[in-house]
Amino acid sequence: MVSVIGIAVAPRILAPMEERDDVIVTIEKGLDGDARGGKSRRQVSILFEDDWNDAVGATDGAAMPWVERRANLFVRGMRSPQQDGGIFSIGDVRLEVVEETEPCELMESKRSGLREALMPDWRGGVCCRVVSGGAIRLGDPVAYSEA
Repeated sequence: MVSVIGIAVAPRILAPMEERDDVIVTIEKGLDGDARGGKSRRQVSILFEDDWNDAVGATDGAAMPWVERRANLFVRGMRSPQQDGGIFSIGDVRLEVVEETEPCELMESKRSGLREALMPDWRGGVCCRVVSGGAIRLGDPVAYSEA
């Protein structure tokens, strides 16, 4: 089953990520309490467990918390869709994929080789805009439909 296994927000840009058990999502603000929400096309970022594990394994292989990637949602049971336009459905929440989450130099500062390891196959995740809001909780099932 595809499901949400992590939720995190950054109250300010570059502030440490704060993990949560649940979050309210709105079109106006993205994830409640996250600095990137607003009217940006990149309101919510999603990271996929298998892609993250592959990227970390391509570095020194030592375990690394998913929040170091600075994503909002961590999903188990599927890989990145590697295309824009698809819709993620999590309860009442609908998120449209608008682009790949490009790995930045911050990833390299976390671990040598991590930025490069996140580049293939959209391993760094996807950025989404909120199409419809609602609540997301740990364990919620995730559905995906292609554009």
